[in-house]
Amino acid sequence: MAISKQYSEFISQIKQKLRVEESFDLIYRTIQIAGRSACLFFIDGMVKDEVMEKIMEFFYSASEESLADAHAFSKQSIPYVEVDLLDDLDLIATSVLSGILILVVDGFQQAISIDVRTYPQRSVEEPDQDKVLRGSRDGFVETLVMNTALIRRRIRNPDLTVKIFSVGSLSKTDVAVCYMNSVVDHKLLDRITKKIQSVQVEALTMNQQSLVEAIYPRRWYNPFPKFKYSERPDSTASSVLEGNIIILVDNSPSAIIIPTSIFDIVDEADDYYFPPITGTYLRLSRYVVTIATLFLTPLWLLALQNPNFIPPFLSFILIEDPINIPVFWQLLILELAIDGLRLASMNTPSVLSTSLSVIAGIVLSDFAVKSGWFSTETMLYMAFVAIANYSQPSYELGYALKFMRILLLILTVLFNVWGFVTGCVIIFLMIAFNRTISGKSYLYPLIPFHAKEFMRRFFRVRIQKS
Repeated sequence: MAISKQYSEFISQIKQKLRVEESFDLIYRTIQIAGRSACLFFIDGMVKDEVMEKIMEFFYSASEESLADAHAFSKQSIPYVEVDLLDDLDLIATSVLSGILILVVDGFQQAISIDVRTYPQRSVEEPDQDKVLRGSRDGFVETLVMNTALIRRRIRNPDLTVKIFSVGSLSKTDVAVCYMNSVVDHKLLDRITKKIQSVQVEALTMNQQSLVEAIYPRRWYNPFPKFKYSERPDSTASSVLEGNIIILVDNSPSAIIIPTSIFDIVDEADDYYFPPITGTYLRLSRYVVTIATLFLTPLWLLALQNPNFIPPFLSFILIEDPINIPVFWQLLILELAIDGLRLASMNTPSVLSTSLSVIAGIVLSDFAVKSGWFSTETMLYMAFVAIANYSQPSYELGYALKFMRILLLILTVLFNVWGFVTGCVIIFLMIAFNRTISGKSYLYPLIPFHAKEFMRRFFRVRIQKS
């Protein structure tokens, strides 16, 4: 919307657009600059007071000669870096609501925006989700500018490009796309940016998850994740250098990394902070444990249904004591109980967390076995599955494996060996026919097979000289 050339009408337009009179935190202040009327618009609590005091000193000391036009005034009398001229009413309103200071001076045909905003934010500290064994202990926060600065700090190259978009007709949430221009897949980049620009939603209420669902409406029956999330600037910067695209959403402390295969999701930055042999061991251990969480309980159930096929040296895995509840239902109940405990722990007050965790441990161990609900073997295997599920960093992949494990249990109990084989085939097909957001195979470099890249995925190699 175009602005009025009359000062009083211009001020009235901004007040009406922002509904200043109805919000206590929307502040407008009238001042005099070299004998001319001027008005400041800003949000209380989102401007730097110390910087504003200095800028106001220059306003009051400005001369009539500096008020020739908005451009000259912004150059001579505003000692600040981030200054811009705006002549669109909608853009002015969005700037104010984003925390930017807007200055309107009588006689100017443009408004002056001064980016002196500051946000309430927590410190840049080690993220709770992406724990660090060795390496940088800073993490992303909820402020977009701070997150882009953490990446810039690690990649001091002009090839690093950061583009900003506004998403949401009501929220107007800032979304940044980061990439290395020389190595990124430009076809994928164009597709991603067009999808972001064409998003038709009122607000990104759930931050990056809302954006992901808007740009990539995936099939509901395939739970395997298409995106990798990271709260670590070091691993994010590494992904950028490898040619990946990074999406940062304001108010979200994590980065979205695309494209990602299943090997990218399981991969962790900590592998590179240790010598190659140690990093390789950690990586292979993670793969083995992750696969074990999927197949351990279904294979055990299959063994219980077919004890004749069990060799003598493995006979100890069979249950000899009488059981009151079939093993299949024990496993399903514990799958649900573990998720219930996980949800309860998230909502438990910190002062009670220790006490309730002790109670839960007692109830789901000795008491559960003595009551006849569960066997000792069932508790053992489900405890391993519950703990080992956190050996890889992705919650989304953990739940995908959980759903596949339940599918295997159901098919195994219904159709025995053929059910287990059918379940394995279904899982393989769901992964194999899955595609990354770029359209490539979800199992690359296994399918299609690429020997060099396959070795890099499974073995930690030394950093190559440039």
